[in-house]
Amino acid sequence: MRAVLTALLVIHGAIHVLGFLRWSALAAVPQLTGRTLLALSPAGERAFAGVWLVALLALVTAAAMRLAHHEAWWLPAAGGVLLSQLAIVVAWHDARFGTIANVLILIPVVAAAAHARFARQIDGEIDALHARAQAVAVARAPVEPADLDRLPPPVARWLERAGVVGRPRVATVRLAQRGELRTSPDGAWLPARAEQHVSVEPPGFVWRVDATMLGVVPIAGRDRYADGRGHMLIKAASLLDVVDATGPPIDQGTRLRFLAEIIWYPSAALAPYLSWEAIDATHARVTMRDHGAEVSAVFEFDGDGRVTGMLAQRYQGDGADARLRPWRATCAAWGRFDGVEVPVAGAVSWVEDEVDFTYYRWELTALASDEPRR
Repeated sequence: MRAVLTALLVIHGAIHVLGFLRWSALAAVPQLTGRTLLALSPAGERAFAGVWLVALLALVTAAAMRLAHHEAWWLPAAGGVLLSQLAIVVAWHDARFGTIANVLILIPVVAAAAHARFARQIDGEIDALHARAQAVAVARAPVEPADLDRLPPPVARWLERAGVVGRPRVATVRLAQRGELRTSPDGAWLPARAEQHVSVEPPGFVWRVDATMLGVVPIAGRDRYADGRGHMLIKAASLLDVVDATGPPIDQGTRLRFLAEIIWYPSAALAPYLSWEAIDATHARVTMRDHGAEVSAVFEFDGDGRVTGMLAQRYQGDGADARLRPWRATCAAWGRFDGVEVPVAGAVSWVEDEVDFTYYRWELTALASDEPRR
């Protein structure tokens, strides 16, 4: 789809050369009769030729920006389409079929503009997340061996193996993922890329994802937890709301999500709003209390001290239709970022009658902590 639109921009832009040559009188163009809706003086014809030329330059510039993967390609494209259609209307007898190309370009331009607006909204939420973290100003004292004494043995082994002892406690995190998601057990997998920003104290995150449905329709989503509240927002082409969910079930779900994802910033296991309870040699229950509400999950560890997954009761859906179901996150591979071992691949599933419906498979591609917000 990217290549098709880029080619359309180039071809449609190049066709404008004919209009420029015809009305600038630089060359004869037999394909154009020169008829216009308005009578043009010689000076008017030169100005009209300039419109064709500027439209050409704008459309070709947009194509070049797309080749360079520049997200603001839609700005010159929008200007090019506007000028192109103005020229087409004036030269309607000769150029009317160019309207089809302009419409085909305008649709993704509108979607790209909406995506840029959605991205600005998310950037504002990320800025607010970092501002809250800075306002708390938690002392980032190094994790001491004695800090692990109050934890159940499998949790202490996990933090020791992960390598957080002797390192400062993490305050903020930025991570990137690639993966695939689906909305039903028999649904098609949609390739996805995601970025997440996290504040450890106060607890919160902003997760944004971009996916493609049917190889054509872009899907943009944002999941957020802040001030004890959750909000899930998913848009088709960044224009139409597919999901816009808030309320107590969503609050509970995003709170559990934050809890599950401390696997990527293990020192958060020592946060004051978390309490741990021993179960056995490879399992421990953790409870998170935030803004007067609490959630619990059971973490699982292997014999080597690696975290391998977690299980909790999470609301699926929102409003009156929400119901509690077993929700599982599993880890399949581990790696190190800045010396700390974390899971780098895994999956998230709903459990129905002991059968997993895996709806998201992820791979961690980047992780950095306590970066200044740019």
